[in-house]
Amino acid sequence: MPTLIDGKATATQIKAEIAQQVEALVAAGHKRPHLAAILVGNDGGSETYVRNKVLACEACGFESTLIRFEDTVSEAELLSKIDELNHDARIDGFIVQLPLPRHIDRQKVIESIDHRKDVDGFHPINVGRLAIGLPCFISATPLGILTLLRRYGITTAGRKCVVVGRSNIVGKPMVQLMLQKEHGNATVTCVHSHTKNLTSECREADILIAAIGRPGYITADMVKPGATVIDVGTTRVPDASRPSGFRLSGDVDFESVAPVAGAITPVPGGVGPMTICMLMLNTLAAAQKTYYPD
Repeated sequence: MPTLIDGKATATQIKAEIAQQVEALVAAGHKRPHLAAILVGNDGGSETYVRNKVLACEACGFESTLIRFEDTVSEAELLSKIDELNHDARIDGFIVQLPLPRHIDRQKVIESIDHRKDVDGFHPINVGRLAIGLPCFISATPLGILTLLRRYGITTAGRKCVVVGRSNIVGKPMVQLMLQKEHGNATVTCVHSHTKNLTSECREADILIAAIGRPGYITADMVKPGATVIDVGTTRVPDASRPSGFRLSGDVDFESVAPVAGAITPVPGGVGPMTICMLMLNTLAAAQKTYYPD
Protein backbone atom coordinates (compact mmCIF):
# COMPACT_ATOMS: atom_id res chain seq x y z
CA MET A 1 0.00 0.00 0.00
CA PRO A 2 1.16 3.55 -0.65
CA THR A 3 2.06 6.13 1.96
CA LEU A 4 -1.13 7.95 2.89
CA ILE A 5 -0.35 11.67 3.03
CA ASP A 6 -2.43 12.88 5.97
CA GLY A 7 -3.19 16.56 5.46
CA LYS A 8 -5.47 16.74 8.49
CA ALA A 9 -2.79 15.59 10.94
CA THR A 10 -0.13 17.76 9.30
CA ALA A 11 -2.37 20.83 9.42
CA THR A 12 -3.10 20.22 13.11
CA GLN A 13 0.62 20.11 13.83
CA ILE A 14 1.32 23.31 11.86
CA LYS A 15 -1.54 25.19 13.53
CA ALA A 16 -0.05 24.26 16.91
CA GLU A 17 3.30 25.65 15.73
CA ILE A 18 1.59 28.86 14.60
CA ALA A 19 -0.18 29.16 17.97
CA GLN A 20 3.19 29.02 19.75
CA GLN A 21 4.51 31.82 17.54
CA VAL A 22 1.39 33.89 18.19
CA GLU A 23 1.73 33.55 21.96
CA ALA A 24 5.39 34.60 21.67
CA LEU A 25 4.29 37.66 19.67
CA VAL A 26 1.68 38.61 22.24
CA ALA A 27 4.15 38.09 25.10
CA ALA A 28 6.50 40.48 23.31
CA GLY A 29 3.80 43.16 23.28
CA HIS A 30 2.41 42.72 19.77
CA LYS A 31 -1.27 42.36 18.95
CA ARG A 32 -2.81 39.08 17.90
CA PRO A 33 -3.04 38.49 14.13
CA HIS A 34 -6.51 39.33 12.84
CA LEU A 35 -8.11 37.67 9.80
CA ALA A 36 -11.37 38.91 8.30
CA ALA A 37 -13.56 37.06 5.80
CA ILE A 38 -16.35 38.39 3.59
CA LEU A 39 -19.06 35.88 2.71
CA VAL A 40 -21.65 36.77 0.08
CA GLY A 41 -24.81 34.67 -0.09
CA ASN A 42 -25.55 31.27 1.43
CA ASP A 43 -23.60 28.78 -0.69
CA GLY A 44 -23.29 25.57 1.30
CA GLY A 45 -19.68 24.89 0.37
CA SER A 46 -18.64 28.45 1.12
CA GLU A 47 -20.41 28.33 4.50
CA THR A 48 -18.42 25.21 5.41
CA TYR A 49 -15.10 26.67 4.28
CA VAL A 50 -15.64 29.92 6.18
CA ARG A 51 -16.72 28.08 9.33
CA ASN A 52 -13.55 25.96 9.15
CA LYS A 53 -11.45 29.10 8.71
CA VAL A 54 -12.99 30.64 11.84
CA LEU A 55 -12.20 27.44 13.78
CA ALA A 56 -8.64 27.50 12.43
CA CYS A 57 -8.24 31.09 13.64
CA GLU A 58 -9.28 29.97 17.13
CA ALA A 59 -6.77 27.09 17.04
CA CYS A 60 -3.98 29.48 16.02
CA GLY A 61 -4.85 32.13 18.60
CA PHE A 62 -5.95 34.68 15.97
CA GLU A 63 -8.77 37.15 16.14
CA SER A 64 -11.31 36.70 13.36
CA THR A 65 -14.15 38.72 11.87
CA LEU A 66 -16.86 37.37 9.57
CA ILE A 67 -18.72 39.89 7.42
CA ARG A 68 -21.88 38.62 5.72
CA PHE A 69 -23.79 40.03 2.77
CA GLU A 70 -26.90 38.76 1.03
CA ASP A 71 -26.36 37.61 -2.56
CA THR A 72 -28.25 40.70 -3.68
CA VAL A 73 -25.50 43.02 -2.41
CA SER A 74 -24.37 45.50 -5.04
CA GLU A 75 -20.86 45.43 -6.42
CA ALA A 76 -20.36 49.01 -5.22
CA GLU A 77 -21.31 48.10 -1.65
CA LEU A 78 -18.97 45.13 -1.62
CA LEU A 79 -16.10 47.20 -3.01
CA SER A 80 -16.79 49.85 -0.36
CA LYS A 81 -16.43 47.25 2.41
CA ILE A 82 -13.19 45.99 0.87
CA ASP A 83 -11.84 49.55 0.82
CA GLU A 84 -12.79 49.88 4.48
CA LEU A 85 -10.86 46.71 5.37
CA ASN A 86 -7.88 47.88 3.30
CA HIS A 87 -7.61 50.92 5.59
CA ASP A 88 -8.46 49.20 8.89
CA ALA A 89 -5.22 48.88 10.87
CA ARG A 90 -6.81 46.25 13.12
CA ILE A 91 -7.13 43.80 10.20
CA ASP A 92 -3.88 42.13 9.10
CA GLY A 93 -5.35 40.14 6.23
CA PHE A 94 -8.70 39.35 4.71
CA ILE A 95 -10.37 37.20 2.09
CA VAL A 96 -13.46 37.45 -0.06
CA GLN A 97 -14.90 33.95 -0.23
CA LEU A 98 -15.45 32.70 -3.78
CA PRO A 99 -17.62 32.10 -5.75
CA LEU A 100 -19.45 35.41 -5.99
CA PRO A 101 -22.89 36.13 -7.52
CA ARG A 102 -22.85 36.65 -11.28
CA HIS A 103 -23.61 40.36 -11.10
CA ILE A 104 -20.31 40.99 -9.28
CA ASP A 105 -17.07 41.20 -11.27
CA ARG A 106 -14.82 38.69 -9.51
CA GLN A 107 -11.60 40.06 -10.99
CA LYS A 108 -12.49 43.62 -10.02
CA VAL A 109 -13.04 42.41 -6.46
CA ILE A 110 -9.69 40.57 -6.37
CA GLU A 111 -7.83 43.60 -7.70
CA SER A 112 -9.51 45.92 -5.19
CA ILE A 113 -7.93 44.09 -2.23
CA ASP A 114 -4.72 45.66 -0.90
CA HIS A 115 -2.00 43.21 -1.99
CA ARG A 116 -0.39 43.61 1.45
CA LYS A 117 -3.52 42.10 3.01
CA ASP A 118 -4.24 39.61 0.21
CA VAL A 119 -3.66 36.45 2.25
CA ASP A 120 -5.39 34.36 -0.46
CA GLY A 121 -2.54 35.30 -2.81
CA PHE A 122 -4.88 36.10 -5.72
CA HIS A 123 -3.96 39.75 -6.38
CA PRO A 124 -1.99 40.29 -9.63
CA ILE A 125 0.91 41.78 -7.64
CA ASN A 126 1.27 38.62 -5.55
CA VAL A 127 0.78 36.40 -8.61
CA GLY A 128 3.42 38.37 -10.53
CA ARG A 129 5.90 38.34 -7.66
CA LEU A 130 5.53 34.56 -7.40
CA ALA A 131 6.22 34.23 -11.13
CA ILE A 132 9.57 36.02 -10.85
CA GLY A 133 10.56 34.51 -7.52
CA LEU A 134 10.00 37.48 -5.19
CA PRO A 135 8.63 37.10 -1.64
CA CYS A 136 4.83 37.28 -1.61
CA PHE A 137 1.62 35.71 -0.36
CA ILE A 138 1.33 32.40 -2.19
CA SER A 139 -2.05 30.91 -3.06
CA ALA A 140 -2.94 28.65 -0.13
CA THR A 141 -3.68 25.37 -1.94
CA PRO A 142 -0.41 25.22 -3.93
CA LEU A 143 1.55 26.26 -0.82
CA GLY A 144 -0.24 23.56 1.17
CA ILE A 145 0.67 20.93 -1.41
CA LEU A 146 4.34 21.91 -1.40
CA THR A 147 4.34 21.90 2.41
CA LEU A 148 2.86 18.39 2.47
CA LEU A 149 5.53 17.15 0.07
CA ARG A 150 8.25 18.64 2.26
CA ARG A 151 6.82 17.35 5.52
CA TYR A 152 6.60 13.83 4.08
CA GLY A 153 10.17 13.98 2.78
CA ILE A 154 9.14 13.66 -0.87
CA THR A 155 11.91 14.98 -3.10
CA THR A 156 10.79 17.56 -5.66
CA ALA A 157 14.09 18.94 -6.98
CA GLY A 158 14.82 17.54 -10.43
CA ARG A 159 11.69 15.39 -10.45
CA LYS A 160 9.08 15.39 -13.20
CA CYS A 161 5.89 17.07 -11.98
CA VAL A 162 2.65 17.08 -13.98
CA VAL A 163 -0.12 19.48 -12.96
CA VAL A 164 -3.55 18.58 -14.33
CA GLY A 165 -5.56 21.80 -14.56
CA ARG A 166 -4.78 25.45 -15.29
CA SER A 167 -6.99 27.50 -12.97
CA ASN A 168 -5.74 30.81 -11.60
CA ILE A 169 -6.29 29.59 -8.05
CA VAL A 170 -4.51 26.22 -8.18
CA GLY A 171 -3.12 25.06 -11.54
CA LYS A 172 -1.14 28.11 -12.66
CA PRO A 173 0.35 29.04 -9.26
CA MET A 174 1.15 25.37 -8.64
CA VAL A 175 3.18 25.30 -11.85
CA GLN A 176 5.04 28.46 -10.81
CA LEU A 177 5.72 27.16 -7.31
CA MET A 178 7.05 23.82 -8.50
CA LEU A 179 9.25 25.57 -11.07
CA GLN A 180 10.86 28.03 -8.65
CA LYS A 181 14.40 27.05 -7.69
CA GLU A 182 13.83 28.04 -4.06
CA HIS A 183 10.59 26.05 -3.85
CA GLY A 184 9.85 22.91 -5.90
CA ASN A 185 12.82 23.13 -8.30
CA ALA A 186 11.12 20.50 -10.47
CA THR A 187 10.60 20.00 -14.19
CA VAL A 188 6.95 20.88 -14.69
CA THR A 189 4.34 20.11 -17.33
CA CYS A 190 0.83 21.54 -17.19
CA VAL A 191 -1.88 19.50 -18.91
CA HIS A 192 -5.61 20.09 -19.26
CA SER A 193 -8.75 18.85 -20.99
CA HIS A 194 -7.44 19.80 -24.46
CA THR A 195 -4.00 18.22 -24.06
CA LYS A 196 -3.22 15.55 -26.64
CA ASN A 197 -1.99 12.22 -25.24
CA LEU A 198 -2.98 13.34 -21.74
CA THR A 199 -2.71 9.83 -20.30
CA SER A 200 0.86 9.34 -21.49
CA GLU A 201 1.82 12.81 -20.22
CA CYS A 202 0.47 11.96 -16.77
CA ARG A 203 2.27 8.60 -16.74
CA GLU A 204 5.61 10.41 -16.96
CA ALA A 205 5.05 12.18 -13.66
CA ASP A 206 7.03 11.42 -10.53
CA ILE A 207 4.61 13.84 -8.84
CA LEU A 208 1.08 14.05 -10.28
CA ILE A 209 -1.13 16.91 -9.04
CA ALA A 210 -4.79 16.62 -10.07
CA ALA A 211 -6.72 19.90 -9.97
CA ILE A 212 -9.18 19.65 -12.83
CA GLY A 213 -12.48 19.53 -10.93
CA ARG A 214 -13.75 16.27 -12.43
CA PRO A 215 -14.56 13.47 -9.97
CA GLY A 216 -12.52 10.30 -10.52
CA TYR A 217 -10.83 11.73 -13.63
CA ILE A 218 -7.38 10.30 -12.85
CA THR A 219 -7.40 6.53 -13.19
CA ALA A 220 -4.74 3.88 -12.60
CA ASP A 221 -3.63 3.76 -16.24
CA MET A 222 -2.64 7.44 -16.00
CA VAL A 223 -0.27 6.94 -13.05
CA LYS A 224 3.37 5.92 -13.13
CA PRO A 225 4.03 3.09 -10.64
CA GLY A 226 5.44 4.55 -7.43
CA ALA A 227 4.43 8.14 -8.27
CA THR A 228 3.25 10.61 -5.65
CA VAL A 229 -0.37 11.55 -6.37
CA ILE A 230 -1.87 14.76 -4.95
CA ASP A 231 -5.65 15.10 -5.27
CA VAL A 232 -6.98 18.67 -5.10
CA GLY A 233 -10.53 17.81 -6.14
CA THR A 234 -13.47 18.37 -3.76
CA THR A 235 -16.64 17.89 -5.80
CA ARG A 236 -19.92 17.17 -4.07
CA VAL A 237 -21.52 14.09 -5.61
CA PRO A 238 -24.93 12.63 -4.65
CA ASP A 239 -24.81 9.84 -2.06
CA ALA A 240 -28.13 8.66 -0.64
CA SER A 241 -26.32 6.70 2.10
CA ARG A 242 -25.05 9.92 3.72
CA PRO A 243 -27.22 12.08 6.01
CA SER A 244 -26.18 15.13 3.97
CA GLY A 245 -27.21 13.42 0.73
CA PHE A 246 -23.76 13.88 -0.78
CA ARG A 247 -20.10 13.00 -0.36
CA LEU A 248 -16.88 14.69 -1.40
CA SER A 249 -15.15 13.15 -4.38
CA GLY A 250 -11.61 13.89 -5.49
CA ASP A 251 -10.27 14.15 -9.03
CA VAL A 252 -8.47 10.83 -8.49
CA ASP A 253 -10.15 7.43 -8.56
CA PHE A 254 -8.60 6.54 -5.21
CA GLU A 255 -9.51 2.84 -5.17
CA SER A 256 -7.82 2.09 -8.49
CA VAL A 257 -4.90 4.52 -8.17
CA ALA A 258 -3.80 3.82 -4.57
CA PRO A 259 -2.34 0.35 -5.33
CA VAL A 260 -0.20 1.90 -8.10
CA ALA A 261 0.98 5.04 -6.30
CA GLY A 262 3.91 5.36 -3.94
CA ALA A 263 2.16 8.07 -1.93
CA ILE A 264 -1.31 9.59 -2.22
CA THR A 265 -3.59 12.13 -0.55
CA PRO A 266 -7.12 11.11 0.47
CA VAL A 267 -10.30 13.13 -0.07
CA PRO A 268 -11.34 14.39 2.36
CA GLY A 269 -8.43 14.83 4.77
CA GLY A 270 -5.66 15.53 2.29
CA VAL A 271 -5.14 18.88 0.62
CA GLY A 272 -8.28 20.57 2.03
CA PRO A 273 -7.09 21.00 5.64
CA MET A 274 -3.72 22.25 4.39
CA THR A 275 -5.37 24.99 2.32
CA ILE A 276 -6.96 26.52 5.41
CA CYS A 277 -3.74 25.99 7.38
CA MET A 278 -1.71 27.91 4.78
CA LEU A 279 -4.22 30.76 4.95
CA MET A 280 -3.34 30.95 8.65
CA LEU A 281 0.36 30.95 7.82
CA ASN A 282 -0.17 33.80 5.33
CA THR A 283 -2.13 35.74 7.97
CA LEU A 284 0.73 35.34 10.44
CA ALA A 285 3.12 36.62 7.77
CA ALA A 286 0.81 39.58 7.14
CA ALA A 287 0.76 40.42 10.86
CA GLN A 288 4.56 40.20 10.99
CA LYS A 289 4.83 42.19 7.72
CA THR A 290 7.16 39.50 6.42
CA TYR A 291 6.73 40.27 2.71
CA TYR A 292 5.66 43.92 2.72
CA PRO A 293 7.32 45.84 5.56
CA ASP A 294 5.98 49.30 6.30
